Amino acid sequence: MSFTGKYELQSQENFEPFMKALGVPDDKIQEFKDLKSISEIVQDGNKFKVTVTAGPKVKHSEFTIGEESEIEMLLGEKVKAVVRLEGGNKLVTNLKGMTSVTELNGDILTHSLTVGDITYKRISKRI
Repeated sequence: MSFTGKYELQSQENFEPFMKALGVPDDKIQEFKDLKSISEIVQDGNKFKVTVTAGPKVKHSEFTIGEESEIEMLLGEKVKAVVRLEGGNKLVTNLKGMTSVTELNGDILTHSLTVGDITYKRISKRI
């Protein structure tokens, strides 16, 4: 299954508790919480390019399945991580004590980030 496409954020769950758990200041949480975002994924075999545009912010990450890559976090910090492909439709990685799972089912892309016992879920639809 190819992840290639553009996806528009439709809904999100647990944004504020998740951001608080990461230590994000309240003013930044309010600034980010209502931003609509577009994620563009280009998959070429095991190589991925991901661009996320949220308001004026644009984040880029490139990675190859199974190889250590530099991934840009939510707040712009770059960390080294290895992304795994599970079941042909799930990208899984661990970043600084956080688990990230991106799952594609048809035209719906679900991205879950878990830190401790809090999971932030973003649901986007292919456009």
